[in-house]
Amino acid sequence: MKPVTKKIQLTPPQILVIGFALIILAGAMLLSLPVASATGKPLRFLDALFTATSATCVTGLVVVDTGTFFSKFGQIVIILLIQVGGLGFMTMATLFAFALKKRISLKERLILQEAMNQGSMEGIVRLIRRVIRYSLTIELAAAVIFSIRWSLELGPAKGIYFGFWHAISFFNNAGFDLFGSVYGPFTSLTSYVNDPVVNIVSMGLIILGGLGFVVMSDVMDYRNHRRLSLHSKVVLSATGLLILIGALVIFIFEFTNAKTLGSLTWGGKIWAAFFQSVTPRTAGANTVDLGSLRQATQFFMIILMFIGASPGSTGGGIKTTTFTTLIGAMIAMVRGKEDIVLFHYRLGKDRILKAITLTMIALFMVIFVAMILSTTENHPFLMILFEVTSAFGTVGLTMGMTTDLTDVGKILICLMMFAGRLGPLTLAYALGPKTEKELYRYPEGKITIG
Repeated sequence: MKPVTKKIQLTPPQILVIGFALIILAGAMLLSLPVASATGKPLRFLDALFTATSATCVTGLVVVDTGTFFSKFGQIVIILLIQVGGLGFMTMATLFAFALKKRISLKERLILQEAMNQGSMEGIVRLIRRVIRYSLTIELAAAVIFSIRWSLELGPAKGIYFGFWHAISFFNNAGFDLFGSVYGPFTSLTSYVNDPVVNIVSMGLIILGGLGFVVMSDVMDYRNHRRLSLHSKVVLSATGLLILIGALVIFIFEFTNAKTLGSLTWGGKIWAAFFQSVTPRTAGANTVDLGSLRQATQFFMIILMFIGASPGSTGGGIKTTTFTTLIGAMIAMVRGKEDIVLFHYRLGKDRILKAITLTMIALFMVIFVAMILSTTENHPFLMILFEVTSAFGTVGLTMGMTTDLTDVGKILICLMMFAGRLGPLTLAYALGPKTEKELYRYPEGKITIG
């Protein structure tokens, strides 16, 4: 008699976690090869793992300068990790399935639903087709503009290479850049603080990548249906308000700071204020020295990084819809209303509970890791909190602490980037036991709040 073997059934969240982990591990192995280094000296595996995690989780935190340390091979590995990590490995797998005319199975649709943070499987394959089409079109258009701009300055070969590389990096909200090889290590876009072309195209890529593919699809369909979904209205409104308020706050706080906006022209001040407002929405590039910002501005950017981008996008954070739900709940409670109403729609209790749960898990994670790092790293607490929030929000901005991280610090930041990219709830569902529906409910009790 044959022994009965139980087949392991992985849930969609578990498949996503394992898939991303395997991609990161493969990337780390490639980046630790001597051929990935410009000098031929291999990168330490932990540093390669950190870089691969940052690239796959589209963050941008780096322990070595991408433009000067890595060879062309290493840079191409990084940009491929960014593309796969930004769109999601299941989206890339679906692209190959389309090319091979392979049918998308029910299980694959369930995984895509989880990866795109959708409530149902309806139209998921059509959405993936649009995701691929929109992403490649936007990246190509930006790459052409960047290539023309940088070819005038760096020559055609380097200009085109930089153009395509940075278009992919910025659209996927990764924040990796190669300008260390031109202006010095870890300079990011500080040399282009007054450049309207670089500012406009970069901000456009970051915003489009952070809106979410569902919203982009909805906006493209607006001509036919003449209406937007509640989700799209909330995302577009929240994104616009956060960018405008962020730019105004940064402009006011840094107006007289000679090390940041103070020494710039009026045009430069406006560009810099808007860019530093857009980039905490999980992008990672910067046009002014973040370490020279006033503490009030740095703390404000921590709040923007914690909020992050929108669901189903290339960005992290608790997401704009979660933040809007919490603000809506606060306003409803203050006004004595029972329901949260957004654009004449009432939000269900499950949406509110999910928003509160996600925010509390994220808050506990950030606080816990920041407390641990405050004992292992020799840096001010605000700098540590900035770094941890940047990792969780998959932002990639740093006040200069990343290169000084201890091994324990690097491991913890890697875990934060991983959790931030997949989302705390996805990780909880993947690691937690399968829950069965309860057949009974306890009697309602009352406690005093406030």
